[in-house]
Amino acid sequence: MKPSLQLRLSQQLALTPQLQQSIRLLQLSTLELNQEIERMLLDNPMLEREDDNETPSAAEIASAAEAAPPEEVAIPEHTATAAAEEDFEAPEPAMPENISEAYDSVSDDDIGEAAEWRSEAGSGKSNNDDDDADFQEFQAAETSLNDHLTSQVALMQLSDRDRALVRLVIESLDDDGYLTQPLEDLLPLIPEEWEVEPEELIIAMRHVQNLDPTGVGARNLQECLTLQLKALPAGGTRDLALAVVDGNLELLASRDFTKLKRRLGCSDDGLRAAQDLICSLNPRPGAQYAVTDTRYIIPDVVVKKVRNAWTVSLNPEAMPKLRIHRVYADILQQNRGMSSSLSGQLQEAKWLIKNVQQRFDTILRVSQAIVDRQRQFFDYGEVAMRPLTLREIAEELELHESTVSRVTTQKYMASARGIFELKYFFGSHVSTDTGGACSATAIRALIRQLVGAEDGKKPLSDAKIAEMLGQQGIVVARRTIAKYRESLNIPPVSQRKSI
Repeated sequence: MKPSLQLRLSQQLALTPQLQQSIRLLQLSTLELNQEIERMLLDNPMLEREDDNETPSAAEIASAAEAAPPEEVAIPEHTATAAAEEDFEAPEPAMPENISEAYDSVSDDDIGEAAEWRSEAGSGKSNNDDDDADFQEFQAAETSLNDHLTSQVALMQLSDRDRALVRLVIESLDDDGYLTQPLEDLLPLIPEEWEVEPEELIIAMRHVQNLDPTGVGARNLQECLTLQLKALPAGGTRDLALAVVDGNLELLASRDFTKLKRRLGCSDDGLRAAQDLICSLNPRPGAQYAVTDTRYIIPDVVVKKVRNAWTVSLNPEAMPKLRIHRVYADILQQNRGMSSSLSGQLQEAKWLIKNVQQRFDTILRVSQAIVDRQRQFFDYGEVAMRPLTLREIAEELELHESTVSRVTTQKYMASARGIFELKYFFGSHVSTDTGGACSATAIRALIRQLVGAEDGKKPLSDAKIAEMLGQQGIVVARRTIAKYRESLNIPPVSQRKSI
């Protein structure tokens, strides 16, 4: 062996920071995109929103630039201007004209290798901070179950000792208002000098069970329903419902109405009325006081029917309006040797604006292709959903399949039929007798229709549903029907039987 020199030609894709940013922005959700932009707005003075109104005097900044040496010009951290697009020409690195052509061939592994470019989103505040603060204050002002019950205890004629025991029981309730732990477990929490007997805790629990909402303080579902039924006026239906709850809930849950009628000695009408009364009760009385964090979805695109054709448009509410800061760009142009870091920040701002626009252009193209393939869905609903794969959209738009996957993840489409994630329109399919294919979503919709129209006294079994679909040319196995039915939260045939 001896050393030698060889020449080899090869092609490889270089993930520049700009391309990495483009790929990252493409796979972010709307919320994550806004967080990323807020971080960039805080870090980069060359970038601003078009709707910013806090504008410094351009004359003051210009006079400051003339009075101070270039290296001593102090630029405020947050300024805005109503100027138009910037005209400063800075050298740009060599990049493809169409970014999508480059990142189409980038795999998830390539992104992982370039993970050092990524950074955690900052904690910048958006222009809606005041509204968010008001909403948080409103959430904090909501009455919790503990506060609601404690306010009632304050009006009761109890001794300090009894009131303390009642509050101890209240603090032991879960979010649904149930006392899930045994009363004996509460004894170690009470000072020994009080010498509390277990009977006193039972009395405290009874006090809690007499509070509003009715059923709170129960130790199980049966006791919760019993408390609510006892609060109703006495009568035939109420007494029969109490008899059902008292030891016969399992028969009611399994819909064994024949055994229930024989055990209780009641008629069909009486048992049906008792069942309706029990179903009207609240099995989670404390849930209404639980603090819930409501999150709203901002759709990325909107689908409308224009001249008998379904068209897709971008949602202006989801698109951030960014631009280059004109005042800073002018100062940098007048003082070219002032700072190389400012030139880099200007270039980063320009690339961010281009990448954000590229992101929404790609989302729009993919969304329009999906709507063109699924136009029957928007006309007739889920039963008309056709099979669709990521590869079909990728081949039609000449994109990489991984790009389509990024675009359709956590991106939402608003239409007359509701708001759907773009992933919703893709799915598996089942072959038909005619040689075609039927979407799994359409099969689920057919199952829901068949179950909704069935006779309650003779509900359809999974085998019967499979047979009925087979008559329509859709060959589906019984176990597949069972899987789809469970995904729709439809109970089995034994639990759908009515009186």
